Amino acid sequence: METNSVWFITGASRGFGFEITKAALANGDKVIATVRKGKEQLVAQFNSDNLFVIEMDVTNEELVRSSVNKALAHFGKIDVLVNNAGFGLLSAVEEGSDSEVRHMFDTNVFGLLNVLRAVLPHFRRQRSGHVINISSVGGLTGPAGWGLYSSTKFAVEGLTEALAKELAPLGIYATAVEPGYFRTNFLDGSSLTTAKQVIDDYAETSGQMRSYATEVSYKQPGDPKKLAKAIIKLAEAEQPPVHLPLGNDTLKAYRNKTDAFELDIQDWLDTVKSTDHDDVRQPA
Repeated sequence: METNSVWFITGASRGFGFEITKAALANGDKVIATVRKGKEQLVAQFNSDNLFVIEMDVTNEELVRSSVNKALAHFGKIDVLVNNAGFGLLSAVEEGSDSEVRHMFDTNVFGLLNVLRAVLPHFRRQRSGHVINISSVGGLTGPAGWGLYSSTKFAVEGLTEALAKELAPLGIYATAVEPGYFRTNFLDGSSLTTAKQVIDDYAETSGQMRSYATEVSYKQPGDPKKLAKAIIKLAEAEQPPVHLPLGNDTLKAYRNKTDAFELDIQDWLDTVKSTDHDDVRQPA
């Protein structure tokens, strides 16, 4: 009886996707790795019968469906889906153009949904599976300069939380993983774009973040190989969490947000509690 898992990983050519692919193969698992281009290069890098590489653009729903069907025909099943494909837009909220923002949402949100719709029918048939959506610290808090990118990851957070509740009775799990700053090529332009419009009034906020992103590139605290090991552990967990923040920077950012949120609630508590109808019984 086969006990090893079959993974379906999007955006596997570099960064987190590449490291998770590498770790899963080292774990003895099988991997369907999707890339937008460069299939032959990835095949040559691993040279493994346990790897099946498909060129796929997550924004093309028909191509996604056919790719999932090819994957199922090749390995017979999928146990773990890692929605990793995506990119960032560094921009003040006002600076981003309609086309720039829509392009990012097409990949980070609607592309992810394309993959979910293609894989979940298989998970439901087998009454098992684990959806792992790669979110970000930007899915937990919105720093200056990252608001538009964060909005895509906030969307991923919301749909993952609901998905976890919807799938739980079917024996299927869903987890949002929130990495902080990890030492990948994300900030060097490989997976990050900047808005063409620059507004001088935001020089001290999003402008400073542009400079910081350049300075910190390849000096980030997170180790992508350790993240990949954490994802393997997550996939093997009997009761996986709905959220998995990774990195001390993510943990600090989240706790700073919740602390500030709680202060806002306390400062405005009377107003918060004042908006129900008079015939609604107030909590003690």
